[in-house]
Amino acid sequence: MQSEVARNLLKIRAVKLSPREPFTWASGLLSPIYCDNRVALSYPELRTFLKKCLAEKSAHFGPFDVVAGVATAGIPHGVLLADLLELPFVYVRSGAKDHGRRNQIEGELHPGQRVLVIEDLISTGGSCLAAVDALRDAGAEVVGVLAVFQYGFDKAQIAFERKGVDFQTLTNYDALVQEAIRTGYVSQDDLQTLSEWRENPDGWGALYV
Repeated sequence: MQSEVARNLLKIRAVKLSPREPFTWASGLLSPIYCDNRVALSYPELRTFLKKCLAEKSAHFGPFDVVAGVATAGIPHGVLLADLLELPFVYVRSGAKDHGRRNQIEGELHPGQRVLVIEDLISTGGSCLAAVDALRDAGAEVVGVLAVFQYGFDKAQIAFERKGVDFQTLTNYDALVQEAIRTGYVSQDDLQTLSEWRENPDGWGALYV
């Protein structure tokens, strides 16, 4: 599954690799990779494929009652999964609204319900784990987090372990890079650069300042 998902994301350029002209993330981090899985929503065949992969992978977490998407990128993937599994869906904002009902969790959620959290991608895990906290504060039992893609940062692994949250992804950075090299999306010469960034993203970016 990892290679096939990576290959499809590269095919539609949902994931872009540019080791020699790095992207700047919203955080200011320079990176040779930019991942936007929302592009997949524009491709019905791939959208269906990812939906089925999410459903297959969700079995890892055992039975659950509700699917929760992390706003905003996790919402469409969560809706697709909830629809396929015929389960209720909610989504979690980064913070409570400052008007109306001042909700952070939108939709109907009851204390004690088992919830699977859906995210687009996991980098450090910060926004996703904030959603987990909000769901737990609302009385839900979070069975885990399922995302389309992860970068494989150690800090994310540590953060999830500290929170006691199991997480799984359809594909990851290593699978993506290997598939990109196999298909000629990037050259073998770029492999060292891509590996160095993943090991030390902050230090790697300093070379371009």
